[in-house]
Formats: sequence, C-alpha cells, structure tokens
Amino acid sequence: MSGFLADTISSNAVVKAFGAETREDAGLARVLAKWKSRTDRTWSRGTWSGTTQIALLWLVRLGLIGTALYLWMRGEATPGDVAYVLTSYFIMHGYLRDIGQHVQHLQRSVNDMEEMVAMYDQSLGIEDRPDARPARLTAGEVKFDHVTFRYGGHDTALFEDLSVLIRGGERVGLVGHSGSGKTTFVKLIQRLYDVTDGRVLMDGQDVRAATQQSLRAQIAIVQQEPVLFHRSLAENISYARPGASRAEIEQAARLANAHGFIARLPKGYETLVGERGVKLSGGERQRVALARAFLADAPILILDEATSSLDSESEALIQEAIGRLMKGRTAIVIAHRLSTVRALDRILVFEHGRIIEDGDHQSLLANGTGLYRRLFDRQAGAISDLPALIDSPQTSRLETFEEAVEEA
Repeated sequence: MSGFLADTISSNAVVKAFGAETREDAGLARVLAKWKSRTDRTWSRGTWSGTTQIALLWLVRLGLIGTALYLWMRGEATPGDVAYVLTSYFIMHGYLRDIGQHVQHLQRSVNDMEEMVAMYDQSLGIEDRPDARPARLTAGEVKFDHVTFRYGGHDTALFEDLSVLIRGGERVGLVGHSGSGKTTFVKLIQRLYDVTDGRVLMDGQDVRAATQQSLRAQIAIVQQEPVLFHRSLAENISYARPGASRAEIEQAARLANAHGFIARLPKGYETLVGERGVKLSGGERQRVALARAFLADAPILILDEATSSLDSESEALIQEAIGRLMKGRTAIVIAHRLSTVRALDRILVFEHGRIIEDGDHQSLLANGTGLYRRLFDRQAGAISDLPALIDSPQTSRLETFEEAVEEA
C-alpha cells in the first residue's frame, strides 16, 4: 500500500494531466482488497488458534476439577488434596496461557524480520578491500588501462580493452548516442561498478585499492536533475563539506550565481527547499548543486548535461558559473547538446562502448565523415529546418498515433 501511494502521489502531475484519478482509485482499491483479504485470513487464523487454546485449557480445567471432586466424594481425596491440585493447576494454567501468547508473538516477529534478514544477507555490490587506503588526489589525472567491463550477467562487454588518458586539469567532453557508454565511463571513475578486467587509475592509484568514501569525496558531480534534500539551503550547499562556515557557504553560492535569489527569500539560507527541491525552479536547483560542487573543492569535476533543461537566462548564469568551477580542475562533461562542449580542450566520441574519435571541436569538425561531424550537422540542421517543418502541411496535423509512427 505504501509503495502504491508513494508512486501515485509523487507522480500526481502526470495523473492529473491524463485525467487518471479514477484509474488510480481503482488500482488502490485492488491493493486494499488484497490487503483486506490477507488481513482477514490472518485475523481469522489468530482468532481460531486462540479460541482453540482457551477451549482446550477449559476442558483440562473442567476435567481436573471434576476428577478432584469425584475423588473427594468417594473419600479418596481430602479437602487439602483438592485445594493443592486446584492451586497447582491455576498456576500451570497461567504459564501455559503465557507460552501460547509468546508463540504468537514469536511468529509475528519472525514474519516482520524475514525481509530485514534477507536484506542483511545480501552482499554489497562494491566492497572496500581489507587493505584499502584513503585516496589522495592532487593533479586529478584519470587513466583507463585496458579496461573491459560488462553489466551483471551480460555476455557482451560494453567496454573491451578500452585505454584512454585524461591529464590533470584537462577539460574533456563525452559525446555520442544514448547507450554508447558515456555514463558508464563516469560511473567507473566513481567506482560505482568494478571493472571486469584492466584498471582505472587516478593519479596513478588503482581506484579498487582506495576506500570508496575517500575516493568519491574528491569527485564533485553536478547531475542533469540535481537532487536536493528537504532541508535548508545552507544544509544542502554544505552537504559537500559539513564543517563549512556560513561565510564559506555564501562564497560558494556567489561563485555559483545563487546568492542573489537566495538573499531574496524570506528566510535566506535557512529556507527549506521542499522534497527534492520542489520549492525551487530548475535553474535555482542547478545553481544550488553548483554551489555544493564549489564548496567541495574537489580536484575532479563531473558535469552530466547540467544545462539541458533550462531557459536561456538560467543557462547563461550556470554556464558562467561552470566556467569558474572548471578552472584548475579535471573536468569531464557529458553532453548531448554539442554547443556545450565546443570550448573544451578535448572531446571523446563514444559509439558502442568504443572511443572512435578524440580531438578538439575544430579537428573533429574537419573530419567530414566522422560521427561528431554528423551529430553536429544534424543538430544545426534541426534548428535551421524547424520553421519550415512547422509550416509544412504534411506535419500540420497527424490524425492518429499510427500516422505519427509512420511519419517518424
């Protein structure tokens, strides 16, 4: 029930957009009916079990009292014998009743603990080695040394014998089709997965030989959809460095172009942002995430399409802040909009887990048959062809979903 309600309430905007309130009510009714059926079954079994136990105890009591009275009437038992037997039985009766209750409580506790025990028995996906040491990064050099990697039980490797060097302080863009391996490349740097073969080195240190906490503390990441806690703005910014002073928090916000809108809020840096930052706009959330990255002051910076869903004014402010954030750091930028990587030192073009092109913007454009040139021309052409596409009578109206699929 909790899972269904959480899913529906968190997706409330989609439910309202498609007028699906009745459908969701019906879905919740099905879940409640299932819960009611199982609750009725459990309650009935518990009631019948308890009733049976009490009935058996009363039968034993009646039988014992009847036998004692029968023996007394025949003169085979004295009143003291009867009193002794009844007193002993009442004491035993109380203990037997307690044992039954304890058995019920034990069964209920075992049921409640089953899932927790199962979770406890699961092994960690990535574990620190017994001899792992804190990572110490200075230059921020990243090297993939003949890396082979496959997800889970997949037979086909995503990366196979991949070797690439990103020098310290270099600004590198990762481009390519969806599913080509850009995000996985970044996750291997963070050691969210372990490589199947080969090594990932950072400043010459194998990431598997370092503790995960120390490694990730030296990598600042700004995601496409920044995640904020339902806490104050100051707490969200200082999450990268909990011991930061208010002056350091405000300085990080200024560098991220976030201090202006924060200062205009009624409670300033003590303003609660709501669940996942729902009280802030997309651009404001992104600037808070940038301020968090500034405060982390990590030698390696990862930007995952940080300006893809923003208006032009917010994008300009964030691009300005990103430019400041990149200085003196190794920056890795995942980008689908190629305009965001034009000024970078180097661009890696991924396709099916391989780096098929490596160079700066101008050198990659000079290769007329390369994937980067095709992607760039396609994006530029899509923008220039948009007015004609809108005015075209063929695209003015698609009557059915099947026509839309055929047109696509």
